[in-house]
Amino acid sequence: VRAGEALMKLVADIKQYLILNDFPSVNDAILQNSHLFKQKQLECDRKLMTLRDDMAADLYDLEEEYYSSTFK
Repeated sequence: VRAGEALMKLVADIKQYLILNDFPSVNDAILQNSHLFKQKQLECDRKLMTLRDDMAADLYDLEEEYYSSTFK
């Protein structure tokens, strides 16, 4: 019984060691996530710039309408 428990503990320790010290796969996962987040950042930046341009154009139109209005 003790030998079985010791063997199971050894297997669990080896699995934990491999998970914690598997640097190539950890580095690959980090690199993959980094690329994904860079793409998301670029997508958000493009959307924000489009939104900024649209808001600036709308504000310009509204200001032009306001200042040319006879109901000021």
